Amino acid sequence: MCIFCEIIAGNIPSTKVYEDDKILAFKDINPVAPVHIIVVPKVHIESANDVNSQNSDVISAIFEKIPEIAKSQGIDSYRIINNCGDDAGQTVKHLHFHIIGGLEMGEKIL
Repeated sequence: MCIFCEIIAGNIPSTKVYEDDKILAFKDINPVAPVHIIVVPKVHIESANDVNSQNSDVISAIFEKIPEIAKSQGIDSYRIINNCGDDAGQTVKHLHFHIIGGLEMGEKIL
C-alpha cells in the first residue's frame, strides 16, 4: 500500500484540513510555502496518466473543492501543482495535487 493510501486508511497520521467520501486534503509535512496542502483522491490512481472515464469524477470533485480548501487556509491566491511521472518529480505514485500559497510566487514555475 502506498503512503497516501496509508494516510487515507488512518494508519499514518496527518493534519487533515478537509475530508469527504471521495477526497482527503492534509498539510504537507515538508512545506515549501506558508500554506502547502496535499489533496488526494481516496481511490488509488497512480498518476494523471491513469485518469479515465471510470475515475475522472473524483478529479472533478477535487477541483470543485480546491477553492474551499484554500479559503479555509486563509488564501484566495494559490498555485496548484501535479507532478506526473519520475522525470516530473512524482515521488509518491498516488495522484495528488499540491495547493501552494501564502506568499508571492511570481509567474515563473521553475
